[in-house]
Amino acid sequence: MIIPLALALGLLVAPLVRWSGRRLSGDAPYWRDMPYGAAYGYVLAALALAGSAWLYFVNGNVFFRWGVQGFIAFAIAAYLFRLAGRHIGTGWSRRQFRKMPLTASFGILTILVYAVVAIFAQWLAPYGQEEILARANLVPGGDPALGGDPGFPLGTDQIGRDILSRLIYGAQNTVGIAFATTCLAFLLGGTLGFLAATLGGWLDQLLSRLMDVLMAIPALIFALLLMTIASAWAGSERGLLTLYMVVIIAVIDSTRVFRLSRAVGLNIVVMDYIEAARLRGEGLRYLVFREILPNATAPLLAEFGLRFCFVFLTIASLSFLGVGIQPPLADWGTMVRDLSQFINYAAFVPLAASVPLLAAGAIALLTVAVNFVVDWMLHRSSGLKE
Repeated sequence: MIIPLALALGLLVAPLVRWSGRRLSGDAPYWRDMPYGAAYGYVLAALALAGSAWLYFVNGNVFFRWGVQGFIAFAIAAYLFRLAGRHIGTGWSRRQFRKMPLTASFGILTILVYAVVAIFAQWLAPYGQEEILARANLVPGGDPALGGDPGFPLGTDQIGRDILSRLIYGAQNTVGIAFATTCLAFLLGGTLGFLAATLGGWLDQLLSRLMDVLMAIPALIFALLLMTIASAWAGSERGLLTLYMVVIIAVIDSTRVFRLSRAVGLNIVVMDYIEAARLRGEGLRYLVFREILPNATAPLLAEFGLRFCFVFLTIASLSFLGVGIQPPLADWGTMVRDLSQFINYAAFVPLAASVPLLAAGAIALLTVAVNFVVDWMLHRSSGLKE
């Protein structure tokens, strides 16, 4: 009810903001020519800041406070990380950090933190991902008066597993499997795309039409169908089902990589240095790995970041639907599904309603960080200047 009232209030206050700006600035062109939508945006921004201040100082939501403090800390850390990169490292890395915007620095630092957490999960997690503790349904925040425990800052789930530990192990499982799947997709799609661009003819036509057929099927629905069949084949073998999932998602996503690598390869194979290499008698391996691949690195790296995000979200979606990474392995998609039951206790313990947002926030933060880096790489590869 509060949000609709705030939106309606903004409609009434926006003309007043524009009129006040014109009076106070002496009818400056900026305020005189300001459209109604821009004034409405200023009002909504002010209301959002007021609501955030109320949540932080008055409502005392623990997760909101942690989010604000974490964002400020990460922003400062990203600035210091970029500053350090400009003075430490090789000449090439220092040049890259001098050109790097703060958003890209934030993204790289976030990815590094996720990578460290995923690699050293066994040492960082206070408990095992399968360990069932004595107390279940502990409220996050660590306040005993609200049903929490200082020993479990994020609480425990329905069967007594520590949520913080499962979040840490979820980075290892979800992110690690997504990275391996993306690498396999690029190996398949990139190899076939470069072969189609270099050889052409019937091979190009055959591969292109095959990829068209696969791309015509919605990716998530196709993956869900194949994973349902794979679940029947794998039976109780969780490791085999995970392997099936990696192969299925890699094959589906390799179609997008094929399209990009083929398009980039077709633009490269018509260059004069490719013709010169062919006249010298160079073989297919030399053309692909010494001529085409080095000149296609920038767009492929940018696409790698985007594909990683899509693969990451696909794995989380399949796990949420129950056919992805199987318990007792920790996975962020499965955690969102399992912890969603805490919303039923929101009327008694409002903080409990925020529990499902922990895994969802981890997914969203990594996705945003990767896109920050991808945007910077696309900007560099496009040749545009600041």
